[in-house]
Amino acid sequence: MNKLIIAAGTGFLGQVLVRHFKNKFEEIVILTRGKSKIIDGIKYVNWDAKTFSGWENELEQATVLINLAGKSVDCRYTQKNKKEILLSRIESTRILNEAVLKCKKPPKHWLNSSTATIYRFSLDKQMDEEEGEIGNNFSINIALSWEKAFFKTETPNTIKTALRTSIVLGKKGGAFIPLKALAKIGFGGKQGKGNQFVSWIHEDDFANAIDFIIEKEIAGVINIVSPSPVPNIDFMKKLQKAVGFPFGIPLNTFFLEIGSFFIRTETELVLKSRNVVPKRLLEKGFKFKYENIDPAFQNLLS
Repeated sequence: MNKLIIAAGTGFLGQVLVRHFKNKFEEIVILTRGKSKIIDGIKYVNWDAKTFSGWENELEQATVLINLAGKSVDCRYTQKNKKEILLSRIESTRILNEAVLKCKKPPKHWLNSSTATIYRFSLDKQMDEEEGEIGNNFSINIALSWEKAFFKTETPNTIKTALRTSIVLGKKGGAFIPLKALAKIGFGGKQGKGNQFVSWIHEDDFANAIDFIIEKEIAGVINIVSPSPVPNIDFMKKLQKAVGFPFGIPLNTFFLEIGSFFIRTETELVLKSRNVVPKRLLEKGFKFKYENIDPAFQNLLS
């Protein structure tokens, strides 16, 4: 394959993809708010994710465009932060739509971030792309607006795929780092009631799934999750065992609310039941390296 563009590719997920694809593409370009430069053969090009400034020329003749742009939801949901969370997703997607349409030879395939949080809180039903039920709250409405901004502009020469991604567990970043730290100091017990489901995916399967979607030219919405969501209480018990700590103090909702206030985040990130499964990936024949959480933890801690 010729050329890969990753918008907002300097973060955890972007670097997972860079490591995976570095020998599969002749050229990789990262759109970044930082300075334009070339490091280890990777080209970094400045953009503000809102306006044209020359970066749009990089999209010409690209094979694949992956957009990861969006303010982290790991923050307090103040009115200011809510606005930034929404606009950072909508504006970057809008300007990329305009850029793709301006291209004489646009990217063949555009994969845009979305989130498995788009489905309702569910203890009773597994949510797939066909039968999954969409909920109604701030996070869900952000996801709906994001996907609408992505799909409403038709790009006749570019395949579009929205990636409804769950928590990605990785060795060098993402949610696994603080969870591992909690478990190692004895706070690896259930969070809240503990019956809420955790949908997750190992970083290797995340990258392999993106590769598979590109290879198979899969369009539309697709869940990027492992086939085995687990209740929070089991997730944390297995993590305790994996790190070798004999017990885990549970954190009820009251203490989570206090803790989340001091670390400037929201309890929704751990209390929502995300019971999501990858129906389309499995139907297309994708094979997971880590279907279950135990071997995933073993690998991440090795």
